[in-house]
Amino acid sequence: MTASEGDSKVLKRIRRKTTDKQPIVEKMTVLKGDRRTLSNVPDPENLRTNVDRRGRRIGEEAGNGGVSAPKVSGWATVSSLGGSSADARDAEAEAQDRLRMLSLRYAANFDVFVSKGTRRTRAPLKGTAVDISATGLLIEVAAPVGSYRVGTKVTIRCRIPPGTMPEGYESSVKLPATVVRMFTRASEEGEGGEERQMLAFEFEKPLTEYLQRKRWGYSIYLASTMLLFASVFILLMRIESIIYFKYNSLLYLYSLIAAAFLLTRYLFGALYRDVPINPYYTPGVSIIIPCFNEEEWIHRTILSCVNQDYPVNKLEVIVVDDRSTDRSAERIEEVLERVHREAERFATKERVRMHVLPVNGGKREALVQGVKMAKHNLVVFVDSDSFLEPNAIRHLVQPFQDPKMGGVAGRTDVENKYTNSITKLQTVRYYIAFRIMKAAEAWFDSVTCLSGPLSCYRKELILKHADAWLSQKFLGQPATFGDDRSMTNYILKTHRTSYQDSAICSTIVPSRMDVFLKQQMRWKRSWLRESLRACTFIWKKEPFMALFFLVGLIVPIAAPVVVVYNLVYVPFAYGIFPGTFLMGLLLMAMLMSLAHLFFRKSRLWYFGIVFCVFYEFVLLWQMPVAWFTFWKSTWGTRETPQDVEAREKREARKKRKQDKSGLPSK
Repeated sequence: MTASEGDSKVLKRIRRKTTDKQPIVEKMTVLKGDRRTLSNVPDPENLRTNVDRRGRRIGEEAGNGGVSAPKVSGWATVSSLGGSSADARDAEAEAQDRLRMLSLRYAANFDVFVSKGTRRTRAPLKGTAVDISATGLLIEVAAPVGSYRVGTKVTIRCRIPPGTMPEGYESSVKLPATVVRMFTRASEEGEGGEERQMLAFEFEKPLTEYLQRKRWGYSIYLASTMLLFASVFILLMRIESIIYFKYNSLLYLYSLIAAAFLLTRYLFGALYRDVPINPYYTPGVSIIIPCFNEEEWIHRTILSCVNQDYPVNKLEVIVVDDRSTDRSAERIEEVLERVHREAERFATKERVRMHVLPVNGGKREALVQGVKMAKHNLVVFVDSDSFLEPNAIRHLVQPFQDPKMGGVAGRTDVENKYTNSITKLQTVRYYIAFRIMKAAEAWFDSVTCLSGPLSCYRKELILKHADAWLSQKFLGQPATFGDDRSMTNYILKTHRTSYQDSAICSTIVPSRMDVFLKQQMRWKRSWLRESLRACTFIWKKEPFMALFFLVGLIVPIAAPVVVVYNLVYVPFAYGIFPGTFLMGLLLMAMLMSLAHLFFRKSRLWYFGIVFCVFYEFVLLWQMPVAWFTFWKSTWGTRETPQDVEAREKREARKKRKQDKSGLPSK
């Protein structure tokens, strides 16, 4: 069979798999496009001399006619910063990040009611939001606007739907604003359609300040109070365990260890702090994007990696296509051509390129080839369905000021969080896994998994372990997934690893239950495999971290047995309702949900409780399966060579059974 014939068979299988069910439309926040392809890249020639509509400064303030960003209530400008130079640099970076967030505009489609002054009128002007930012709103109205003019003071009432803006903004608002612009445009129904009146408003105060006073502040107070209550209650329950320890020492020992493990993780996660930005530390960075059949998202991934607030001469992007069988290669070429054409002065032809592997070699092979092509000493791995914030790289590299730092992970948020209940569950889980769990490990400079969506390594360390990584086997089977945790083990053995919460990317998570369950099974298998590897050296690390790791290995493995004992054996054998055990589970779930509410101020917080219930009754029972199948090398969610081989073996076995039974093949 030729390579082309093999590719064709894989393509047919993929098409059959994707057409079995109706596609799910992913619901995501839509950022309004900028007229400049690389709007966040530092201007090497200082040609940007204007401000955009939301007040972001473009270009330098001194000497070129630029206009400084407007002063926003409650926000310090760079010129007013006092204290030490280090403090001033930190405050300047923070102020710039906040100003950028204020300027972001999001596509919108919801009803808006406008009335003059501060009182509600009987017949307010009704319009439809077109776009919204933290500082203003653009609406479309069909009726004549009457006496509304530029400069008119109004009160805006609306409800921002979930998914229109980032988490936490979904809320009913009533706030004063001013008309700052009026214009007309043709209806979308065609050239003959009636003209629509457009009104742009500037809020008297940013939405961030309004929501902090109206809802976010209450969320923080409620979450912090309930977190304290839940933690104290858990401690009291564990004291009870000590009293009854003599009746079942193993069970109560497990409960004590599990509670101590979880509470200390939340404690160290709360104590965690990012490495602050040093504006003079901008090492050379090469971003490697491995791609296999990601035609839907790869263009957005590439643009997010190129459009970074980072020195042009110190950042390159290498896209490695692993012989995709869809239109991924064409999409990559299209976006590269666009970037090269529209941003020539940013030297994109020299620092943004594509490489196609001669044969399908898997994700590890694609990453290693990209590293070999990289010209900088730091390499960043970005998944092909992940999207970087414009300041992600600047934040991600800061821990490498420590010469013993070998790798750093960024934070991964869920991009399609509002698609359905499955993605909402993952939204809370992802945030806690990074902001609490990885942050707690970062306290000891021993993050055990530098996650694939966004992670940075020293190039020489990747090359040092490349051969072992590519040829890794477990129980005779090639290790084709868990590449991020596997490489982390190689790095962690001799170097420090950390986490940078301010280095943010978002990723597309599974929105189908079957795909989600397959992903979770794959993760559990790789976690078991790599945790056993880590046991061989983790004891050499900081003692508390080593204990932390071993407990974190034992607790999940033993959890299915403990759950069966408490929820099945005890009720049937002794006729005792497991109220104490269920109360403990509820309190653990509350910790997750309340932590999410505290940090994100989001209405999705209660999905943390739902996730914990789902985990106990569904995901937990994948663990025993993983015990006996963690040597498997198939992904289950995409057509890797191992998946093709496994499928062909199943089809061959099925055909042999049909031949023996004499039934016709289907």
